[in-house]
Amino acid sequence: MNTAAFAAGAYRRLATIGSGADAASAAGGAAQPAGQSFGSLVEQALDTVADSAKRADTQALAAAQGKANLVDVVTAVAESQTAVQALIGVRDRVIQAYQQIMQMPI
Repeated sequence: MNTAAFAAGAYRRLATIGSGADAASAAGGAAQPAGQSFGSLVEQALDTVADSAKRADTQALAAAQGKANLVDVVTAVAESQTAVQALIGVRDRVIQAYQQIMQMPI
């Protein structure tokens, strides 16, 4: 089991969620939204983590019934854990950025 490969896969999935929202308009030097709000990006990230957890649960139940390979179960659980850890890391960075903004002088 290669933890680095699991982490890379989870980060790749999270990166594809926001790939269309990083476009900036050159006119006027201001960034224009690419049609997707921050709220929808967060919702997609949460859905991705939830889907990963559902796959892990499904694999665990199948293993308990003797219908799944143990390697598949461990892989699904590790991917779910990595996705949750990545989401927690993003959450922590958002909170940190918010706190820095709130400390800025007006």
